[in-house]
Amino acid sequence: MSRKWLVLTPLAVFLLLCVFLLKGLFSDPRELQSGRVNQALPAFDLPDLMQPQKRWTNADLADQKYLINVWGTWCPTCVAELGYLTQLRERGIKIVGVYYEQGYDPDFGDTFSLSDLQQEVADMLTRAGDPYAFNMLDLDRQFILDLGVSGAPETFLVDHDGTVLVHHTGDVNPRVWRAKFAPLMGE
Repeated sequence: MSRKWLVLTPLAVFLLLCVFLLKGLFSDPRELQSGRVNQALPAFDLPDLMQPQKRWTNADLADQKYLINVWGTWCPTCVAELGYLTQLRERGIKIVGVYYEQGYDPDFGDTFSLSDLQQEVADMLTRAGDPYAFNMLDLDRQFILDLGVSGAPETFLVDHDGTVLVHHTGDVNPRVWRAKFAPLMGE
């Protein structure tokens, strides 16, 4: 009996590996699954990037439909999408920024200059367009991690009830807007 299992075990492992690889072969690598879609936006209490004494929470955005855009000045794709996001804001779409400070690691006590970051962000938004109603700073990255963010840019559409309807990784451009966001925005 043990000889039979000795022969069948490699065959079973091979079949499982084939199923796993076939699933990957027919999946879309551009489509990342988000655990946040159709779930409530995680609770947050974050300082405003430009006015750190001001804090933003979920209650400040209650009963509104809006986009959350995770971005950074260090991210060329984020900078490239600022122009189109600014056009969306001019059309009445509310966009909230969450600044992803890549160069700061709270676990290692890195030095960080808020005034330098504020100046860099102000300069960038002046040059490329400012789509944001406000920007929050998530230095410890807890909110970003709770959202399931893997990089930047990433954009979330949140409805009036605080439910995440869409999670998009990459830049928001006219094609992406029409395909993913516009139908849920009533456009």
